[in-house]
Amino acid sequence: MTITTIDLDTELSAVNSILGSIGQSPITTIEYENPEIAFIYNLLKEVNQDVQNEGWHFNTEYHVEHIANNSTISIPNTYLRFDLNENEVFKNYDLVRRDGKLYDLINHTNKFTDTLYLDIVHFQTFENIPPVFRRYIIARASVRAATQLVNNAELVRLLQVQEAQTRASCMEYECQQGDHSYMGWPQDTSYRAFQPYKVLQR
Repeated sequence: MTITTIDLDTELSAVNSILGSIGQSPITTIEYENPEIAFIYNLLKEVNQDVQNEGWHFNTEYHVEHIANNSTISIPNTYLRFDLNENEVFKNYDLVRRDGKLYDLINHTNKFTDTLYLDIVHFQTFENIPPVFRRYIIARASVRAATQLVNNAELVRLLQVQEAQTRASCMEYECQQGDHSYMGWPQDTSYRAFQPYKVLQR
C-alpha cells in the first residue's frame, strides 16, 4: 500500500499563494531585495501574529508557574499576551511587560516574592501552527495584499469570502479541540453529563 503525504504550507508556499491570489507569478525563494516580495512576506508575518494574538487552543497555556529569579520574572518575546490565572483568588497584581520582565502596576515594581501562575498566549512559527490556521492566515493576508496592491474591488470581495470560509473552519477546529465549557470548571477537570443508565442503578 502506498502512503501519500500531504504537502503542508511553508512560508514560501504561503507567499506564492498570496502572489497567485493577486495574479502574480510564483517564486522559488523569498527574495528580500525584491520590494513586492518583501512586502508580501511582511504581510504574512503580520497577519500570522495578529491571528495568533487572538488566543487559540493550540497556542494558549493556563496556570503556568513562574518563579522569581533574583526577585524578578523574565518574560520571553514569544509571549503575545499573559495575565494572572483566573483561578488565583487574591489578584494583588496588575501585570504588564517592561524591559523583558514582569512589572506590577499596582505596587509599581518588578520585584516579586510570590510564585505567580499565568495564562499565556504563545507565538508559534508559521510551520508549527495547525494547517487550518495556516490557510486562514494565507486567505487573510491575500485580502490585505489585494487591497493594498491591486485596484480591484471585485477581487477583494471574492477573497473576503474565502477568508470568511477559512475562519469558519478555524472556529470548527477550535470547538472540537478546545473542549470548552460554559460551566467554568477548574483547570484540568471535566464534567460528565448525566448518563441515562444510572436510573437503573437506583
